[in-house]
Amino acid sequence: MIEVSVNNAEKSFGFKKVLDGFSLEAMTGERIALIGPNGCGKTTLFKIIAGEENLDKGNVSIRREARVGKLSQMPPTVSDDVTVRDVLLKEFKELFEIEKRLQAYEEELASTSPEKMNAILNAYGKLQERFSNMGGYEIDEKVSKICTGFKISGEMLNRTFNTLSGGEKTIVSLASLIISNPDVLLLDEPTNHLDIDTLEWFEQFLTNYKGTIIISSHDRYFLDRVVTKTVLIDHGKADVYHGNYSYFLEESDRRALAEFDEYKNQQKQIEAMKAAVKKLREWGERGDNPRFFRRAACIERKLEKMQVLERPEAKKQLPLDFEIDGRSGKDVLVVQNLGIIIDDKIILDNADLYLRYGEKVCLMGKNGTGKSTFVQAVLFGDHVCGGTIKIGSNVQIGYIPQEIVFDDERATILDVARSVYEGTETHLRASLAKFLFYGENVFKRVGKLSGGEKVRLKLFELIQKRANLLILDEPTNHIDIDTKEMLEEALSEYQGTLFFISHDRYFINKLAERVVNIEDQGFHEYLGNYDYYKKQKTKTLVASSPTPKRK
Repeated sequence: MIEVSVNNAEKSFGFKKVLDGFSLEAMTGERIALIGPNGCGKTTLFKIIAGEENLDKGNVSIRREARVGKLSQMPPTVSDDVTVRDVLLKEFKELFEIEKRLQAYEEELASTSPEKMNAILNAYGKLQERFSNMGGYEIDEKVSKICTGFKISGEMLNRTFNTLSGGEKTIVSLASLIISNPDVLLLDEPTNHLDIDTLEWFEQFLTNYKGTIIISSHDRYFLDRVVTKTVLIDHGKADVYHGNYSYFLEESDRRALAEFDEYKNQQKQIEAMKAAVKKLREWGERGDNPRFFRRAACIERKLEKMQVLERPEAKKQLPLDFEIDGRSGKDVLVVQNLGIIIDDKIILDNADLYLRYGEKVCLMGKNGTGKSTFVQAVLFGDHVCGGTIKIGSNVQIGYIPQEIVFDDERATILDVARSVYEGTETHLRASLAKFLFYGENVFKRVGKLSGGEKVRLKLFELIQKRANLLILDEPTNHIDIDTKEMLEEALSEYQGTLFFISHDRYFINKLAERVVNIEDQGFHEYLGNYDYYKKQKTKTLVASSPTPKRK
């Protein structure tokens, strides 16, 4: 059954056409990924399906009585007295009203006369059946399950929504949407702010979800685990792939090669036909034979009617080339017996860590275990209460923080770039263009940049530094899949030492040679990538589980 149908959709913002003949059908039970570079129209399409935006042309059809629920990247705006519990249960106001009426009937039954008993019982029974059909008896169990999965504690339930952090608001909004159980789920970047444990629970939940799911996400591992169909928004149109993200990669490469072969073959055919026309005309002129001219004209008419294929476009590439100014010593970072305390909370206790030249190491851990805090301790000595942190000889550090800020938020892109670039203004502008900062855009103030633009500018800065130790805190946040893949390729060829924090399992698998996980206020090492780490953790969990007794 078709739940959502989008036909020949067109949508423009000013002179920019975002959707241009886009068509999509979402069937019951399908889990669809929308992918494409930032700005290609994914969020716009969600708003159109949810009825928040109108199309310029085309139409959108939703199955009658189907309920659509949308998670936005920005959390909802509510008044200051609204609690987390209120947000989670906002869709159940009608059920709560029915529950109050049932309670009123129960009180009335306890004191009513026998003559009125049958009428009240009849009304009570109908209302109870309606309450049951609406899932009233399962609400508490459902809410408890979702809150446990998203790690929403009883203490958080009683907090006012506006006092939460941005990440906590996103998690509560997502939990509220899941609890409401819509027929069509529209999820715009749902994995932002989720740690890996929560992500894995969420993946399992979505694979068992009975409704239709349309997801926009840059988390490739998540897409591989969840989706059954991938839709690339390319120049405003839908390019459909009947599989997950890995299938999309393989199939898109095959299609690209086939398109280029088709283009080359057509070009050869066109050149051959043009050459034939030239020869026929030469022969006609030499022999004064009109037959050759007629044949030449016939071929020219075929050329005119031919639908000439455009040369397939190559992906835009960022010039991410992390060169180094000399190598460091063998021991890059030596941490011994490290203690870190924040507000009387022990983050690390007697923790040891060694980082050697040329290694690529990922630091992992649940939210709140102290990953970014440890990096701050290495860079600035913050919150250290014991032990030692030693930076090796000739180590030059390049750093990208999780939340990117610039010294002067009023400075322009060109100002920031000029402060780190050695070369002429012309070469600088050309270099910035390669990082997709074109023309007048270079005069944009850095405080107004999007998350992806900030990452691109920070990468530009990092490349100029030629550091031999890169410390990257969640570097794939805010960037699209194409940019992630360029960054992965550049970092895989990097000759220096790489130490990075990430929840991006695909990114970790591509780069990490060793995983260091923060567990029990210490560092635990796994000599492999994320999949190896997960395998070892599963083995440990199985080994520690009690063996069931024979009866």
